[in-house]
Amino acid sequence: MKIAIGAATGNIGSKVATLLAQQGHETILLGRSAEKLQALAIPNAVIATADIADATAITAATQNVDALFWLVPPGTTAQSFQTWYQDIAAAGAAAVTANYIPRVVTVSCIGAGAAPDLGTVTYAAYLEEAFNNTSASVVHLRPGYFMDNFLLQQAAIEQGYFTFPYAPDHDIPFISSEDIAAVAAGYLADNNWSGKWTRNLMGPANITPEQAAGIFTEALGKPVVYQRQSNEELQNQLQAFGLNKVMTHEIMHLYAALGDTDGVYATPRTAEAYTPTTLRQFIQNRLLTQS
Repeated sequence: MKIAIGAATGNIGSKVATLLAQQGHETILLGRSAEKLQALAIPNAVIATADIADATAITAATQNVDALFWLVPPGTTAQSFQTWYQDIAAAGAAAVTANYIPRVVTVSCIGAGAAPDLGTVTYAAYLEEAFNNTSASVVHLRPGYFMDNFLLQQAAIEQGYFTFPYAPDHDIPFISSEDIAAVAAGYLADNNWSGKWTRNLMGPANITPEQAAGIFTEALGKPVVYQRQSNEELQNQLQAFGLNKVMTHEIMHLYAALGDTDGVYATPRTAEAYTPTTLRQFIQNRLLTQS
């Protein structure tokens, strides 16, 4: 099959493309940098340089594909995350409609659209709605909190701590991006499903930041503690990353939503939400290999 991969140089997209190539499928790798796409060195792949928010470019690059993988990658150059999500969702949906792409797999998030003012949790509903309004069969994968975010704190972890703005005893469904990619690749390579539906992906078990610190301590063989960030510290950090005031405000809303004990992370677990990679395995396979 021929399968187009949006944001192919990203953490999830690159893994999806690799898995599909290993199964013998042809992939269309979509991204803004030809150099980064080529550096993936994925066999039997076509490089298609295109802005993921450019409907015309995406439509031209996805002609005659059997399936599309789509997500909204991190972005700091837009005026707001709201417009970022709307533009990227619209571009992907336009390509699906124009090219009669029969199947789509998206990466959304747990609780997408559950309420207003939840930051990107609210905006993920735009992604789902845009594709649901096409004639394609669509599955929206709704993952929990990425274990991969720990990689951004590798230097701090080596010094014996990590930070989040969550209560130490807050249950979080941590999940590895590799597990998300594996589920996505499975649907993309399978043409025996149809309809429009969602699937939560929540890792093997919810764990708290305090429990995560214990796992890091055991896995690394040295003390690692959890330090809760204040809202002021988080806001300063976001602005240091280059986010404007609007985007900073939106992300603050997101963290508040994710830290709500009765919020989206209180979603009940089902059998289909299980994915196998534990935090300990992630530390051993990803964090330790990059240290």
